[in-house]
Amino acid sequence: MNLYRDEGVVLRTQKLGEADRIVTVLTKRTGKVRGVAKGVRRTTSRFGARLEPFTHVDLQLHVGRSLDVITQAETLRPYGEALVADYPRYTAGVAMLETADRLTVSEKEPALRQFLLLVGGLRTLADRGHEARLVLDAYFLRSLAVAGYAPALDSCARCSTPAIRAFAIAAGGVVCGGCRPAGAAVPAAETIGLMIALIRGDWDTADASEQRHRTECSGLVAAYLQWHLEHGIRSLPHVERV
Repeated sequence: MNLYRDEGVVLRTQKLGEADRIVTVLTKRTGKVRGVAKGVRRTTSRFGARLEPFTHVDLQLHVGRSLDVITQAETLRPYGEALVADYPRYTAGVAMLETADRLTVSEKEPALRQFLLLVGGLRTLADRGHEARLVLDAYFLRSLAVAGYAPALDSCARCSTPAIRAFAIAAGGVVCGGCRPAGAAVPAAETIGLMIALIRGDWDTADASEQRHRTECSGLVAAYLQWHLEHGIRSLPHVERV
């Protein structure tokens, strides 16, 4: 039998037939994998609960013709248990899973950095050391950077001058007065500073930020992310209402 093992985070599931599920997992070595978990919807299933979204699992899979088959699953850390009772953290986590799914387009293409970012983001959410939306915005910015879409934040995205005047999504980040297109947002300097802190992991600065700058930051980051994905993140409006 052509078997392989990998660890990963369950991104989503969908029903298949009367008792099976298709489970989408972002794995450490293989990348995004879709596998069939047979019989997991039955109450007698040995590992159905281990294959729920948010769960960090160790898997054994059998290579199939179109979909691989999950033959073993062991829980490494059930992040969902820490998030499900906290609506802001749960919805932020759902947005992380959806974003990871969208940014890893090709199946079985290694995406180690995206995997590590997702595990780190879920762990930080579950540990409750920082506001949920700050953690989510940090995850968005870093995931975009890994995917090659990091916004320019220190100098003009078009001419590289340090004289920052606005934030233009289509231009790729902050822009100077001469390069500023019509309709570009003009955020506070503290908002841009918060974005820089989040992408660098400077939590002392991020945690000390004012709420108005966090709100402005979240709006810019969400718009920038969805522009690059070319589609909205369906779970994001639920986060924004919190």
